[in-house]
Amino acid sequence: MKPKVAFFDFTSCEGCQLNKLNLENDLLDILKHIDIVEFREAMDDKADFYDIAFIEGSISSPTCVERIHDIRRRSNILVALGSCAVNGGVNAMKNLHPIDEVRETVYGDDKYLFATLPAMAVSSVVKVDYEVRGCPMTQQDFLKLLISLVLGKQPPKYGSPVCVECKLSENECLYNRGMVCLGPITRGGCDAICPSFGQFCTGCRGLLDDPNLDGMLELMTSHGISLDEAKKRMLLYNSNEVQL
Repeated sequence: MKPKVAFFDFTSCEGCQLNKLNLENDLLDILKHIDIVEFREAMDDKADFYDIAFIEGSISSPTCVERIHDIRRRSNILVALGSCAVNGGVNAMKNLHPIDEVRETVYGDDKYLFATLPAMAVSSVVKVDYEVRGCPMTQQDFLKLLISLVLGKQPPKYGSPVCVECKLSENECLYNRGMVCLGPITRGGCDAICPSFGQFCTGCRGLLDDPNLDGMLELMTSHGISLDEAKKRMLLYNSNEVQL
């Protein structure tokens, strides 16, 4: 029997889910091997059990906590999809400010109507079996993981920085071109897609296991940006991971 697969969204822009729907050339082949039983972006059907549940978005309210526990109980394998689900992503920037101040700014006089929590990675609340990183996740990375799970194999793991993939692609270092790039501390697996097209790495795939944050700050400031701006760039996707 084909594995039952579901997709769920929490606090996010839902870009990772939309990116999957853009797999036009592969979608029919994918559907030969899996049975999508729940996917709000594409269908109305519901299911009671999932062999694989893909979760997009951070956990940022009591309702989110309750719902992710329910999904976890009904899932055999749970995958965090995209930077918001993996480490809180851009949403986690709200954690840099007092929560009451955030509620006041967003909701104004209606702030008491909306319960909110600091933006958390899915793994901060329930067990996550696998991750697909990025903002949005790349289609290739998603397909590699999905194929591995369907075949009963371990998906690839990435422990090297984006800089390694830049070298393998024979890219000129963007620092030589006057740009400031987070490739040295950012986990690879994207084939250095941004630097390959002339765009500096913004750190959307999260940090390495043991990043040299002080060295990264020193490198950026030595290339002409202020310490404050350097810190902001490091915090953009990684506010839950960077301690400055």
